[in-house]
Amino acid sequence: MKTIKWAVIGVGRFGKIHARVLSTLPGSELVALSNRNEEVLAEAVREFPVSLATTDYQEILDDPSIDAVSVTTHWQEHHEVAIAALKSGKHVLLEKPMAATSDQCREILDTTREAPGFLMVGHVCRFDTRVTLAKDAIDAGRIGRIVSMHARRNLPKAPGNIRLDKVSPLIGDGIHDADMMMWFLDGLCPSEVTGRNVKVDQFQYPDLGWAMLHFGDNDAIGVIETVWCLPESVSTGIDAKMEIIGTEGKLSIDCANTGLTITDSEGSKKPDTMYWPMQHGRLVGALERELSYFENCIRQETAPTVITPLEAARALAVMETAEQSADQGGVPLPFSFD
Repeated sequence: MKTIKWAVIGVGRFGKIHARVLSTLPGSELVALSNRNEEVLAEAVREFPVSLATTDYQEILDDPSIDAVSVTTHWQEHHEVAIAALKSGKHVLLEKPMAATSDQCREILDTTREAPGFLMVGHVCRFDTRVTLAKDAIDAGRIGRIVSMHARRNLPKAPGNIRLDKVSPLIGDGIHDADMMMWFLDGLCPSEVTGRNVKVDQFQYPDLGWAMLHFGDNDAIGVIETVWCLPESVSTGIDAKMEIIGTEGKLSIDCANTGLTITDSEGSKKPDTMYWPMQHGRLVGALERELSYFENCIRQETAPTVITPLEAARALAVMETAEQSADQGGVPLPFSFD
C-alpha cells in the first residue's frame, strides 16, 4: 500500500486535531507543518516532530515528496492557500467553509478543474454514521417527500466566545446544516433564503443566527438555528439536533446526546464520542473516516464523491445569502449558484 505523505497548513486548535489523526492514520505519514505564528508552530512541533516545520507554507508546496495537505487556516485565508496548493499539484483537504465568499469559491472551483490533484472540503457531518444512516433512509423513500427540516447547532458561551471574533454562527456551524439539507434533497438548492442575527455581547460577529431556506421546487422549508451563547451549565459540548418531516414519516438526528455522561465536582458533561474522540491512543470517529476516505481516493486516483467542491461552494453561498438577508433586516432573498 502506497504511503500518503501529508502536511498540515495551519496548526491552531483544529489543525492539531487533523495532525493527531494523520499521525496515526494507517497508510499516512505526517511529514510537515506550517503556521505563520512561530510560537504556535513550535508548540505543534513539540507534539509532532516532523521533518519540515515552516512559517511559510510555500515551502511545503514546493516539496515534491509531499502528496497531500490539510488546509486548516483561518477560513478567510482558505481561498489563497487552497489555490496555491492546487496549482502546486498537491491533493487538498480544505476545511469548511470553503472560502470567505461565493466569488472566492468560484475561483477555487475554476482552479480545481485544471489542477492535477483532488480537492475535498471537510464537511465532516457527511461522515457521521447517524447522518449517513438518515440519508440512506431518505433515499430509500422511508419518510416520503421531505416537507420540513429544523436543525439546531448551539454552543455554550465559552467555546462560542472563542469563535465570535473569528466567524459568525451561521457561517461557522449553520453551514453544516445547510449542506445536509441540500444533500438530503438530492442536491436541490433553495430558491429563497432568509436570515436574522442577534448580538448579545460585543464580539465582531453576532452571538446567534437563524436562517430559513425555502426549497420552492420541492415545496419544503428548512430552518437553521445557531446560538453560541448557551449557559455554561448545559451538559453537552454542542446541542446539535435535526428533525426531518416527510409526507410518510419523520426522522431525528440527535448529536447532543453522545451516549456518555460524566458527573464530577464540576457537574455533568457529555463528551464527544463521535467526531474525534481519543480511543486507545488514537483519535477516531467521523474526522478519521473523512481523512481516511480522502486518502483512499488519492491512492486509487478517484475523485471524491461523498462531498464535491461544487456542493461545498453552494453551502457557503447559502449561508452568505442568509447573512446578506440578516444585514437587510431579514428580507427574503432569491438564491442561485451555478
